[in-house]
Formats: sequence, C-alpha cells, structure tokens
Amino acid sequence: MLPFEAVPTVVRDLRRVVRGQLDRWGLLALADEAALVTSELATNVIKHVGSGAAATLVLEVAEDRLRIELHDQSFHVPVLGSTTCDDECGRGLSLLAGMAVDWGTLLTATGKAVWCELSVAPAPHCRKVRRAESVLTEYRRDAGAQPLLRWRADRMLEESAADLIADLLHWVDARGGDPDGLLDRAQMHYEADISPERMAEVA
Repeated sequence: MLPFEAVPTVVRDLRRVVRGQLDRWGLLALADEAALVTSELATNVIKHVGSGAAATLVLEVAEDRLRIELHDQSFHVPVLGSTTCDDECGRGLSLLAGMAVDWGTLLTATGKAVWCELSVAPAPHCRKVRRAESVLTEYRRDAGAQPLLRWRADRMLEESAADLIADLLHWVDARGGDPDGLLDRAQMHYEADISPERMAEVA
C-alpha cells in the first residue's frame, strides 16, 4: 500500500515501485503489464481527478491473480466507452479491459477505487481467450446489442463470435480474397496453438 500525490512526475516512480515489489514476490514476468496498468490508472487520476490529488496504490496477490487498485478521493466513476483510431484520450480503460482478467470500480467511504486483476501465470492460450473476449465485447457494443448479463455472457459471446466470423468472411470476399482459405489458415493456427491433450479433446 503506497499513498502518493498524483502528479505526472510520480508515474515513473510508481512503475519502479511496482517492478520492485513484483521482483520481491517472484512475479517479475508480470512487471511490464503491471507497470503499464499502474501508469494508466495513475494518469487517469491526474487527468480526471486533478494534478496533486491524494491517491493510494494497493497491490495484492491472491491465489492465481495479482490485484492492482488505485484509490482516489473522487466519487466520479469512469465509464468504458468506444474509441476510434483518431482518439487521443479514453484509451486507458480500453487498454485495461483488454489486458486484465477482470476489472471494475468500487466506491469507498472517501471516494473510489479502480481495480484490475492480472493472471499470475497466464498461458498463451489464456491470453488469446481474453483478447478474443475483449474483441467480441466491443463488437457487440458496436452492433448495438444489449449489455452482457453475467449468467448468459458465454452463450451471447459465442453467438457474437459466429457473427464476427461471418463479417470477416464478407470482408475477405469483398477484397477478392478466399474466405475458405482464411478459415483453413485460422484452423491451422488454432491447432498449432493448442496442446496435444487439448487437441484430442477437440477431436
């Protein structure tokens, strides 16, 4: 737990603190991701709460996750919105959502905490699954779909996956490409990525 004053010059110090703590915990492999998340959270405090605001960084390891929390004294809850390639701001939460296993905002007695959790030992397969979930969630939002309900999230995202694949095939076809060839290449990439044990289950 590290209280600090949210000013631009402290962001580099926070990254150094995070790296040092993860090194002591034997989690240096997560240092780059954790430092980037911390930078984004601290920068959001500076931009949206104000330079010089009092804040606190909290790091915690529980089971297979590293939890990063950034507490500040504002009750204004950040909202994840859509961004375009030309947007200069608003990417922090999108980046956070794409990298984290889970994230959210918690109101406290004195303000709020924005938190995220990183997998302590993420396998490449898990990273790809999380990345796909992030893309599918954004795809649903762009399509004007209703927000995901937790108990139906997997089924709804699976339906969105089929729609997204169909859209990608239309995109390839419109450019004179080979949709069947694309599917074959995607299948080869998928089979090359999964373990022999998992391959046997799929077969």
